[in-house]
Amino acid sequence: MKLEDLILVSVDDHAIEPPNAFARHMPERFKGREPKVEQRNGRDVWVFEDRATGYMGLNSVVGRPKEEYGMEPLSYEHMRRGTWDIKARVDDMNANGVLGSLCFPTFPGFAGQRFQGMPDREVSLAAIQAYNDWHLHDWCNAAPGRFIALMMVPWWDMPAAAAEVARMAKQGVHALTLSDNPTVHGYPSIHNEHWDPLWKACADNDVVVCCHIGTGAKAAHASDESPIDAWITSMPISIANSAADWIWAPMWKKFPKLRMALSEGGIGWIPYLLERANFTHNHHHAWTNSNFGDKKPSDVFNEHIITCFIEDEFGLKNLDAINVDKVCWECDYPHSDCTWPNSADVFHKQAGHLSDEVINKITHLNTMREFSYDPFAILGRENCTVGALRAQAKHVSIEPALGLGGAAPERDPTKPVTSGDINRMFASADAQTAL
Repeated sequence: MKLEDLILVSVDDHAIEPPNAFARHMPERFKGREPKVEQRNGRDVWVFEDRATGYMGLNSVVGRPKEEYGMEPLSYEHMRRGTWDIKARVDDMNANGVLGSLCFPTFPGFAGQRFQGMPDREVSLAAIQAYNDWHLHDWCNAAPGRFIALMMVPWWDMPAAAAEVARMAKQGVHALTLSDNPTVHGYPSIHNEHWDPLWKACADNDVVVCCHIGTGAKAAHASDESPIDAWITSMPISIANSAADWIWAPMWKKFPKLRMALSEGGIGWIPYLLERANFTHNHHHAWTNSNFGDKKPSDVFNEHIITCFIEDEFGLKNLDAINVDKVCWECDYPHSDCTWPNSADVFHKQAGHLSDEVINKITHLNTMREFSYDPFAILGRENCTVGALRAQAKHVSIEPALGLGGAAPERDPTKPVTSGDINRMFASADAQTAL
């Protein structure tokens, strides 16, 4: 397939919420209590119920030269406009040749986890619903056909969560963000019946549960002296423990139409996970009492779990070892792992050995089916290709933006950046934000 004929839909990007995201959608009785942006010590920070959130622009480094990736944005003016402005985002998508995008939240946490621990549950639910309304109406619907809407729900009230799924699904939202391991946040495990009303609502409304890396289990820093590269390397694979937990979880038997996605988890490691899962069941089920009926653990994974990748040359060479009908591409704009503005070029190079049929599956057809997304009906297929989109973006500058500014940490250029350096930077940022 020619590069210009590719159709790319990303199932993992991120929106930096603009400062006024919540104001218009918060219920009247909570006006003035909505999450808002304040300036503190030269930083733009989000504040909700007197709690400030550290670097609200963390990892919004797209468009910078890689040498400046460690200079974290402290305000909106330090970020490429496409991170938070919907018109500029579409321009950047066009320049990258990307048709569609599913965007995880930033200030609320990728799974909305910052809203789950507030003492006042009523205002928390109002903020969740206000976010959902902003995300659908002001972000996704501002560019018809270009976005896959993603909702969040309250974890403490399952009837309310199920109702929110139904409310948003009626408006065409078929994706939900959730922690890959809610116990990290003090909630019951995915094996607990607590979640059954949510699983049922998702199954009944054809909603995919999207679990982004880092929302529950996280890659551990081996030591403060370890190069940060080691931690970054292990980030996608860190969701493997949760993936195994989901394979053995009970909801698949109860709700056979339910599906979930391992967002930003990569695919190269999955063939061995499935081999190991099958070995474990065969070797140990006599005493562990696990019961898959006439299925293997790998069957459950392949039937219910969507896998996602940014760059994964090994995974693309071993697609026969996983379910190619559940593999989806992702871009990760505006984070440091994204390949903007060359995402199409990178994918085309890595996928050169694949047939057009397989390429179309993993670039857009699987995503369109799994997420109930049909951009062709709105835009026309001929307008959705890399070539057609890039032709609309000739006015968009894709040159690295030097000197956007931000927090420039003091570092010794002769030594690698370590986990300790990064942890100290976060601690300093949190302290500054709290002032």
